[in-house]
Amino acid sequence: MKRLFYLVDQMDSVEAISEDLHQEGITDWRFHILSRDEAGLFTRKLHSASLFDRTDLARYTERGAIVGGLFALAFIATAQWTQAFTMPAAAWIALFLFMVAAGAFLAGFGGIGAENYRVRRFHDAIENGQHLVMVDVREKDEERMKELMAQRHPEARLQRETSAFNNPFVEEDGKLHLF
Repeated sequence: MKRLFYLVDQMDSVEAISEDLHQEGITDWRFHILSRDEAGLFTRKLHSASLFDRTDLARYTERGAIVGGLFALAFIATAQWTQAFTMPAAAWIALFLFMVAAGAFLAGFGGIGAENYRVRRFHDAIENGQHLVMVDVREKDEERMKELMAQRHPEARLQRETSAFNNPFVEEDGKLHLF
């Protein structure tokens, strides 16, 4: 899946885009609108971006789970190697799962307060009244969607295209960042 990012100046254009996407069989779950005018999106019954599209909650939670799992493996391996603790296997598994969950939970606090790494570059445009339309398309439908948007909505400017899936260790520059 690819995610296409379009910036649009007028709410009327966003509404027309939404109608055209629905006619093309794109459901609300496959396109999201990020706007400073949440009330306008609500009154026009447009699908606003979710918490996961706005914040880095999912990505930070994934990072936390991975780090928690690594810490758990290091702790359990060290404890087993030194025989510092004697516990049944079920207890070790429970400890591992607890550390993974704790890592995800704690990292989620950082993610809920951080702007999503893919929409961060559009922050100023959104604050200045523009609307970000994010459309998820299958790779085989990508060109058809770009043509549709260019023909019917030339006012919508394609800004970026990325994967629709989160990568917990890639930043907006597209490079790997461990922390």
